Amino acid sequence: MKVLSLTEPFATLIKEKKKLVETRSWKTNYRGELYIHASLTKIPKSSLERKELMSLVEEKEMNFGYIICKCKLVDCIYMTKEYVENMKKSNHQEYICGEYEEGRYAWILEDIEPLEEKIKIKGHLGVWNYEE
Repeated sequence: MKVLSLTEPFATLIKEKKKLVETRSWKTNYRGELYIHASLTKIPKSSLERKELMSLVEEKEMNFGYIICKCKLVDCIYMTKEYVENMKKSNHQEYICGEYEEGRYAWILEDIEPLEEKIKIKGHLGVWNYEE
């Protein structure tokens, strides 16, 4: 199964279905099932200072070092100036959960399902493989 590691609180926001678009500086041609892994990296100070972002997280504890949900990666969209402006105007919550800038990519996630049992594992960069 393919896996994408994210820093917290972003992995948990996906698990809670509050974030449906993952923003990246790079594109992927992969489409299909994807596990979301919460990396061991501490929450960046820049995220902690974003009170509106942090108020979206319902879980009191973060999921550092665990695969926490699965989803489907259905599209990877190149962000144009128009795409960024549209997201800013029409979907404020999604906008504050990502880095929306012209030239980046929006990975569209659907069918998010939290795992009944989290899987403890060290993450990796990029899209990586997990063998059950």
